[in-house]
Amino acid sequence: MAKERTFSILKPDVTRRNLTGAVNAAIEKAGLRIVAQKRLHMTRAQAEAFYGVHKERPFFGELVEMMTAAPVVVQVLEGDNAIARYREVMGATNPEKAAPGTIRKEFALSMGENSAHGSDAPETAALEIAQFFSANEIVG
Repeated sequence: MAKERTFSILKPDVTRRNLTGAVNAAIEKAGLRIVAQKRLHMTRAQAEAFYGVHKERPFFGELVEMMTAAPVVVQVLEGDNAIARYREVMGATNPEKAAPGTIRKEFALSMGENSAHGSDAPETAALEIAQFFSANEIVG
């Protein structure tokens, strides 16, 4: 198996409800290591840059508002096939369609407040990690 890194955001709906530890436990139970983590209040500029791929979508403004409304926890996760594994443990974007035991099924409030973001490809992971972490902050 290929050891890789992926990027994760625990969204405001998680931090507001004090569920960071519970979500981290699910991540670690899935065999992923948290090799970098910090809590921050995302600025509008950070959120707009991060979600820039969605800029023309009708939900972009709402997404930026939601991501800047409260602190988030940004993370670098490491493990065998970390990208696919984390996407599996997060579950479907729509929590109503997510499998039992997944982060979104267990913790999400709605499709918009779906508790977690995870990178979808190695290239995306590298870009997303670099947006929030310097190399010396990632210690595995």
